[in-house]
Amino acid sequence: MKPLKGAHFDMSAISKTPSVVYWLGDNLYLNITNQCPNNCYFCLKKYRDGINGFNLKLHKEPTVQEIVKEVQKRLNQKNWREIVFCGFGEPLTRLDCVLEVTKHVKKHHAFKIRVNTNGQAQLINKNREVVTELKQAGVEKVSVSLNAPNGQIYDQVCKPRFENAFSEVLNFIKKAGEKMDTEITTVTIPEVDVPKVREIAANMSVRFRIREYTPCCW
Repeated sequence: MKPLKGAHFDMSAISKTPSVVYWLGDNLYLNITNQCPNNCYFCLKKYRDGINGFNLKLHKEPTVQEIVKEVQKRLNQKNWREIVFCGFGEPLTRLDCVLEVTKHVKKHHAFKIRVNTNGQAQLINKNREVVTELKQAGVEKVSVSLNAPNGQIYDQVCKPRFENAFSEVLNFIKKAGEKMDTEITTVTIPEVDVPKVREIAANMSVRFRIREYTPCCW
């Protein structure tokens, strides 16, 4: 997960109890894992336990039943704009969990569902049609973090566990763009050539959004 513009980082305000469900503005977020195949140097979880009072460092991964229970407590509290799988990890390391929770939400509510991802889902979940499965479960949107204009810089900045991660991320974006609302997001770290990443998005006919980088080392 990347630093968010306007997020509050006062450590004295962070809860000691990890949150599976948290909220920012009109979006309800699901923090279902702390696993990630990347080791981005700028990742917020390296420097903070959470954001806006919510502790996102899980002691253990919640079960589908535990996630659904926490979601049910919050769904009717507000007319949420989106339900977003996004926390201190890559949600598609738990693809089946994402699918089951999405199906439950869609069975009972009309909220839009988004997955924030690093785009390495096909590397994580080999021999599965991840985009198709997400679409069939009810996911309407994916937001893919692409913090480099090429493979060399991607490896330098994100330090992926997988080889050829950058090209696989592009393949994921292409597949997602053919089936659902897809955007590329980029954090404004010094290594990123934003116009080049914007050009990648334009060439793939997906939306592009800049996310302001909040330095974590003070």
